[in-house]
Amino acid sequence: MLTTLQTTYTDTRAADLAWALGRDRLPALAVLHLELASAKVELRLLGASHQVLLEEGAVLCSETVACMPGSRTPLPLGVAKRMGGWEYEFAARVETLSQGSFAGRAQELLALVADHPNGLAGTFPGSPHAFTALLAQRHEGQVRWRTWHAYPQEGQLVATRTRVGVRAGAHTGTREAAAR
Repeated sequence: MLTTLQTTYTDTRAADLAWALGRDRLPALAVLHLELASAKVELRLLGASHQVLLEEGAVLCSETVACMPGSRTPLPLGVAKRMGGWEYEFAARVETLSQGSFAGRAQELLALVADHPNGLAGTFPGSPHAFTALLAQRHEGQVRWRTWHAYPQEGQLVATRTRVGVRAGAHTGTREAAAR
């Protein structure tokens, strides 16, 4: 789904993005509700930022990548955390592209996400290449999502990748205990 966000473009520098896990639901400009097998996923556009909420069984996961006043957690290159019998993995990278390359990459990503049933993208007034896009999927028992935050004035594209799934061996131990 592709939408034009009716707001001013406020997160204007890739370097201002911060990451947080476990934040409460924030006001969103656009939301896509998904059911991926037994997982309920909300893809949320927050200005030039994103929030993904995942609920599956006892697992509740809230990931926020945004300019958050007072946040002291800059955007990390990678994070791995355990949540009970689940694992959370996050990775981010910043690409700096030439103006021509940036425009082409922006069009490619917007087309990919806009045409995908599990995709949400929002463009901002003033620049067709200023956007935030999210794409979720379920693969081999894991919920995964990718996001892209575009900063055309800097020629920067921030790409993130997240995976949440059952920790290897978590079910095995439970089955063994139940068999005893």
